Amino acid sequence: MSNTSSTLPGGAQFIPKDSFSNALTKNIVAMLVWLTLSIINSSMVHTFLRHSLFYENPRYIMFICMVINDALQLTLVTALYVVSYIFRKIHASVCCILIMTAVLTTRSTPLILAGMAVERYIAICFPLHYSQICTVPRTLLLIYIILILTSTPPITDLLITIVKEPPSFFHTSIFCDHSLLFRDRSIYYKNCVFDGVYLSFVALTLLYTYCKIMLTARAASMGLASVKRARNTVLLHGVQLLLCMLAFVVPSLQAALISLFPRLSLEIRYIFFLVVYIIPRFMSPVIYGFRDEQFRKYWLRYLTCWSRSVVRVRPVVLKVNLQSACPAELSFGFPSLKRDEE
Repeated sequence: MSNTSSTLPGGAQFIPKDSFSNALTKNIVAMLVWLTLSIINSSMVHTFLRHSLFYENPRYIMFICMVINDALQLTLVTALYVVSYIFRKIHASVCCILIMTAVLTTRSTPLILAGMAVERYIAICFPLHYSQICTVPRTLLLIYIILILTSTPPITDLLITIVKEPPSFFHTSIFCDHSLLFRDRSIYYKNCVFDGVYLSFVALTLLYTYCKIMLTARAASMGLASVKRARNTVLLHGVQLLLCMLAFVVPSLQAALISLFPRLSLEIRYIFFLVVYIIPRFMSPVIYGFRDEQFRKYWLRYLTCWSRSVVRVRPVVLKVNLQSACPAELSFGFPSLKRDEE
């Protein structure tokens, strides 16, 4: 999850170095992408919280959990990437907190996708029982179960490391990488089994829900738009799952490519960083932010008001100072702006 290092045959740690101009360019691009997605995600969370029809709907509750999870993961991964260039090595205890949280958010994404696909399956295939099956308390319970399941592997990684490593290990400075922090081989095999089981479960869930929705669409006398949208949504969830699964296979693939092209090791790591951890974060805004008509209507309304407030904030402030207007006029209703136009 960072500009990872490698280990030499003798056991020594080799940390590749990049030129200043290349490092600066890569970090600026990473920060700009993080800033762009953070603004998009923040606007979506704000839109969700301002309207009760969203936070009383299980579908949008799952969606906003995905947005928050993606935002947290993107922030942690970007921080790890930038820190790897600035500090090179950080305190092992600090690295442990960052890595464990990043792993938790990475493993939460596929399970949230499965939950969202099941919700669409119930809405299309059992519409009469939807309100009884998909309730807000049950949705929150599902989210808590996902958090418990995804927090189990990093916690066990920490416990095994505490048992295997000397206490002084957590007081040393290391290059912040999962393989260098959790070095015991049993952790690697444990995570391989866990990832294989739960990724297979998610893949089978998405495949089953997609097939059932397809059968429902064919059985319908007419091509219902809601069925087609649900089918396309689950299909996009499958694409998003494939991108998320790259995070679990990228270490082996990255190591193989670096062994073939050692001079391009930094470029290979940067490409994998963008493809595996950055591009999938754009999927949630596309699936629900742009494709969902109801959410898009309120979201674009908020973005329009926000952009107008940014462009006209200086004239509004001057007008308020001159007329001693009430601060409430600076809300998104823009009554002061309307008086200016009149």
